[in-house]
Amino acid sequence: MIYLKDGLFLLVIGLVLFIQADLQASHPASNSNIHRPNVIFILADDLGYGDLSCYGQLKFKTPNIDRLAESGIRFTNHYSGCTVCAPSRSALMTGLHTGHTYIRGNKDIEPEGEEPLPADEFTVAKLFKKAGYATGAFGKWGLGGPGSKGVPENQGFDEFFGFNSQVLAHNYYPEYLWHNGEKVYLTGNKNGRQSQYAFDEYHRMAVQFIEKHKDGPFFLFCPYTIPHAELVAPDDSLLKKFTGKYPELPYVGIDSGPHFRKGAYGSQPKPRAAFAAMISRLDRSVGEIVTKLKELGIEKNTIVIFTSDNGPHLEGGATPDFFNSAGSLRGYKRSLYEGGIRVPFIATWPGTIYAGKLTDLPSAFWDFLPTAADLAGVRLPKPVDGISMVPEMTGKGVQKKHDFLYWEFHEGGTKQAVRMDKWKGVRYGTDEPLELYDLSIDIHEDSNIAALHPEIVAKIEEILKNVRSESKIWKTERHWPADKVKN
Repeated sequence: MIYLKDGLFLLVIGLVLFIQADLQASHPASNSNIHRPNVIFILADDLGYGDLSCYGQLKFKTPNIDRLAESGIRFTNHYSGCTVCAPSRSALMTGLHTGHTYIRGNKDIEPEGEEPLPADEFTVAKLFKKAGYATGAFGKWGLGGPGSKGVPENQGFDEFFGFNSQVLAHNYYPEYLWHNGEKVYLTGNKNGRQSQYAFDEYHRMAVQFIEKHKDGPFFLFCPYTIPHAELVAPDDSLLKKFTGKYPELPYVGIDSGPHFRKGAYGSQPKPRAAFAAMISRLDRSVGEIVTKLKELGIEKNTIVIFTSDNGPHLEGGATPDFFNSAGSLRGYKRSLYEGGIRVPFIATWPGTIYAGKLTDLPSAFWDFLPTAADLAGVRLPKPVDGISMVPEMTGKGVQKKHDFLYWEFHEGGTKQAVRMDKWKGVRYGTDEPLELYDLSIDIHEDSNIAALHPEIVAKIEEILKNVRSESKIWKTERHWPADKVKN
């Protein structure tokens, strides 16, 4: 009789396990088994909050990126690390906001590159590598030039291909790119020819990285340069689709001659067509990455994230007002108003993130490092400013929330900003009066209501005083220069 009971018991246990397996196959997993997926992080360059059709763009479509949003989660209150490239990427890599991260502004260092991350900096790539991931970066780095401690291969990446220098990354037909510490000359661009589009070159290498490491786990960082100026795209995406679609304002740049300088933007007779074509090419490449994941059968074990490093730019003939690139937000790149720092953020992970999810959770670039730690199943070796977004993405567990988000930016004066619930404080110069906006009713930050809410101003002033550490390189300036435009 005992054998019959034991057999019946085993039969019941088997049925329970079968049902659980079936449920897990059709529903997002709990945090206990959210470990070690492949992670792909695609970072556009100067793509604004309104530059994707899933975020309201009406003048062109981004169908592949839209499908990412449809199949995953779309964030409406996500923020970049800063309002220009280098500090934004520093916050992303280190999990520290710009009051703590090492790089707090763009600072070029001759002959090539920018202020480098220190050798002992802990980065997302080092975290993944420590967890046994293959790590690769393909595109624009900007956190340390060739030969410095900040180059990608010194910061946790097994393989890097692309631009080390942000300035050289202004141009899409360069003389060379870097493969780890080796220059790779693009012979198709010699003597004024333009046959090797840099974006295509490093995107191809990114897809090859996926193929090479399909057995996983891998972390693929794609800091792509589109749509940052100069505005240029190959004929197959520019002339055939967008030429003649928009009224144009030709841009006269510096193409050659004695006044040509490193990183100068070339002339473009059709800058609006070029801009739309570039984003279309970026969208197509996102589709190619997703298709490759499906071909290799690893789509359900890969989380794909798409975002931008800051708000829309005004360089090289760009006209963000024409495209409504900032959406309903005020400001552009180099501003700490919402248009300079609020960016699209999409994450998809079939079978784990519910399709079509929308969230208004305030979050920022420094949240990626703790999110990565959760995904890789490892502990952070030191405190960071970020909070893991995994509970919000998966719907499992309790999502912690920030008491506030903080930014500072040093270029032509000191800018500071705080997002605290519905309140947004902005200050230009450390002795200048704080501007206060209620984002719940004033998303464009038109009405400064600081005089009406002295208690909120006092709270934000206290945050500004205590949230940051001093930097030896980026010094605060007490007054904002009168000739600088706030936008």
